[in-house]
Amino acid sequence: MKFAFIHAEKASFPIAPMCRLFGVTRQGYYAYAGRPPPQQRPAEVALRAEISRIHEESRGTYGSPRTLAALRAIGFPASKRRVERTMRGLGLQGRQRRRFRTTTKSNPAHPVAPNLLRRQFCASRPNERWVTDITYIWTDEGWCYLAAILDLFSRRVVGWALDATLNTSLPLQALDAAISRRAPTADLQHHSDRGCQYTSQDYRAALSELGIEVSMSRKGNCWDNAVAESFFATLKVELIYRKSWRSRLELRAAVFDYIEIFYNRQRLHSTLGYKTPNQLETEFAARAA
Repeated sequence: MKFAFIHAEKASFPIAPMCRLFGVTRQGYYAYAGRPPPQQRPAEVALRAEISRIHEESRGTYGSPRTLAALRAIGFPASKRRVERTMRGLGLQGRQRRRFRTTTKSNPAHPVAPNLLRRQFCASRPNERWVTDITYIWTDEGWCYLAAILDLFSRRVVGWALDATLNTSLPLQALDAAISRRAPTADLQHHSDRGCQYTSQDYRAALSELGIEVSMSRKGNCWDNAVAESFFATLKVELIYRKSWRSRLELRAAVFDYIEIFYNRQRLHSTLGYKTPNQLETEFAARAA
């Protein structure tokens, strides 16, 4: 700071008296003055370039924690404070979540299952515990509804469906996609809220036919299905709220790209130790083999 002040005032005052006043040497000042500004030093230039690349590849979603994890994954030396400072200098920041609002409505006439999951949002292997929920998205053509199923082992979206109607066929499409993709065994637990789509006879029959254990959140308790709700909050902040959607077809293409390309295969998840769902499942399969 002393050298910076002397450098800024050298046109108004002699350098030697200022050095004596601040108790620094002229040699020290000249060494400081001969160095390039921090942002022009090779190490800083390289860091700024890597951070800019990571932020762009994250589709502008990563904050400093995920950016730091991505840097460390490629062996780039950087501290937390340095990454934060560099991102501020570049004007880069992560996307912030908004408040969650519920979508599904219960039907008192439908039977409900007990909460067997009990907020145990983890699993020892793939296809041990799935969670699911439904959210809504506005387009210029009207509302769209998205149902998604996540595997608690890897947080991977294993099945999803997008439609203009909010009835039981929507989560059934997501369930069919998940079953087709994962081919789970009978020892699978399926958790949802008490929405009428999930308590309906058709949906319960589909789960029963597959021998899947059913678990449901307690009445009015959104935290019992926090992982599914957290996914939708992330999806909306990182994709949905960033633009207006002209058509359902445009939205479907964007959701496919976000889930299948980015979320499952590229996005670092803090819950997974800053790994991707695909990476975690690949590592599990390698250990099992």
